[in-house]
Amino acid sequence: MSSPVETRDSDPASGFTLTPANQIFYDRFRRRFFSWKLVFTLAILLCALMLLLVFAWSAPRNFPVGTTITVRQGMTVSEIALLLANRDAIRSPFWFKAWSLALGGEKGIKAGEYYLSTPLSVLGVVNRLTGGFQDLDPIRVTIPEGLSNAQVAVIFSRSLKKFDTQRFLALAKAKEGYLFPDTYTFYPNTSESEIISSMEGNFQVRVSPLSEASKNFVPAKAGDNPLHNVVTMASLIEGEARTSETRKQISGILWHRLELGMPLQVDAVFPYILGKNTYEITTDDLKADSPYNTYMHTGLPPGPINNPGIDAITAAITPTASNYLYYLSDKDGVMHYATTHSEHLVNRAKYLGK
Repeated sequence: MSSPVETRDSDPASGFTLTPANQIFYDRFRRRFFSWKLVFTLAILLCALMLLLVFAWSAPRNFPVGTTITVRQGMTVSEIALLLANRDAIRSPFWFKAWSLALGGEKGIKAGEYYLSTPLSVLGVVNRLTGGFQDLDPIRVTIPEGLSNAQVAVIFSRSLKKFDTQRFLALAKAKEGYLFPDTYTFYPNTSESEIISSMEGNFQVRVSPLSEASKNFVPAKAGDNPLHNVVTMASLIEGEARTSETRKQISGILWHRLELGMPLQVDAVFPYILGKNTYEITTDDLKADSPYNTYMHTGLPPGPINNPGIDAITAAITPTASNYLYYLSDKDGVMHYATTHSEHLVNRAKYLGK
């Protein structure tokens, strides 16, 4: 009786012959090898995915919180990516471009100024730019009547973090009197020139109904530039009086003085000239060398000393006619008038103790 024939597989190239036992071992080894290979491949893919998520969902360490990034009309995705990378708003221009192209490309990104109030991932930045979400909360700023440009700048500098006081004052140098006092709403990134333009535009809208009246208002008093001189007079009135009635009364007195060639002798010019309050003025201050000193020079000063409100401007072109030439305000703010200098001196002694 013959013995069973043992089946053998051979590999001619290697000369290795697989016995059934070897075949079992080889199959097990191959399965384990490919299992580890699969695990290793999956681990690499998982690491890559985690790295992708880090780039997609976390913000750069030095993300520029509190700054504004301007995306101009016509910028390419590559230009925007480089801008953002240079400002530390993204880690990788590549991923920004990849996400941007996935969400619409260059046409999907909206131009504008984007305020970065909180850290964002690259995907968050892309979503902001493609959605046009500038993240700018408007800020309400109230400018009272009678403030000089320098005082207006102080208020804006306290309200708007990016406000440049020196730039504002340089741009507004010729605008004294024409930055209309009102409550405004500005974004944190509004430029100084835009603020000035808005305030000046408001002046034009609010004062335009009075422009014709100012042109026709006693040319002998208002001069060759009626509106400018009316605004200049209004700024003096704004600094001297607090009620509609007293503003019109003082308007009449000051125009009357101009007609007679008298010095206006308005104390309200000294805060503008010297930075002092009117109650701090000394006798020497009255001699200050300035074209705005209405004690030393007759006529109106060269221009407004503050930015008057509509009530003071209205008073400047609707003065109350009277024979009064003098006035003073007592310690309670009540006005007292006189027709002669001697009467005025009596009022000074009576109400001011001088």
